[in-house]
Amino acid sequence: MAIGPTWILATAALTIVAGPLALGLAGFISARAPHAAPAAPVPGWRLTAASTLLYVLAFNLTFFLQELALVLPKALTPDLQPTLYHNNHSWEGTNPLAALFQGTGALATLAVGLFCLWLLRRPRPWSNSTRLVLFWMAYCGCFMALPQVVVGALSPGSDVGMAMGYLQLDAGARLGAGLLALGLMPLVALLLRQPALAIADSPAAIASPGARTRFVFRTATLPALLATALVIPFRIPREWLEVVLVPLLVVLPGIPWIQAGAWRTRGAAANGAATAWPLAYLFAAVVALLLFFQLVLRAGIRFY
Repeated sequence: MAIGPTWILATAALTIVAGPLALGLAGFISARAPHAAPAAPVPGWRLTAASTLLYVLAFNLTFFLQELALVLPKALTPDLQPTLYHNNHSWEGTNPLAALFQGTGALATLAVGLFCLWLLRRPRPWSNSTRLVLFWMAYCGCFMALPQVVVGALSPGSDVGMAMGYLQLDAGARLGAGLLALGLMPLVALLLRQPALAIADSPAAIASPGARTRFVFRTATLPALLATALVIPFRIPREWLEVVLVPLLVVLPGIPWIQAGAWRTRGAAANGAATAWPLAYLFAAVVALLLFFQLVLRAGIRFY
């Protein structure tokens, strides 16, 4: 195996597996220490259900934005005739710029994710519902884009890999881009810890390392795992590898870091305003989006 892919795979193992495990183990030891605070009440299942549904919405809206950002530049390019689908896009015709525009989807989702992260970290009195929407949009935007850079560094035939090829990036530049993306993943995930904890309704829910760990599990980790299964109906029919792999690639690089680092978050403040989560409205929104994907987008929308 070449040196570049070896470095990327080794770094990926450290950032996705070893790093979160080490940080989480430290949190486990801290929670069991004699001075640790007593267990606090965990959030109710209503919050977990709302967070799950909001993740489903955020993931699919972000994916739709990504594919739209891949299609629109091609639609404005001579000799290209793109079509948007619920889980992909395609085009007819040839133009050298098509390869470059394979990178615009990841660029758009990353921009949206970073913008939502910036909004979350501003000192504004967001409601819990708004905070949770921004949290999942920030997460999905960043972690739908950054893994594509890593894949692009390894695979010239991937979307970002084609854009790198158009830009004539050599092996060293591809390696650097992949390592940079891997380094940004833990940073972004750890920046999302405080916004996740700020969803708490009371200070007692996040008062100790153990309480923070339990709160993040019920508010972010478990919803992300459940929502990964719920995303599948939005993506079929397609090859099962594509149906399952993309949702997993969004969850695996970030959620373990948020969960493992929750105990160590300093200065997190509960929002203090209880929210009656409108589960019926959220469920209706998920169903409506699924129908739009399967009844409208699945047939294909031509942009020519």
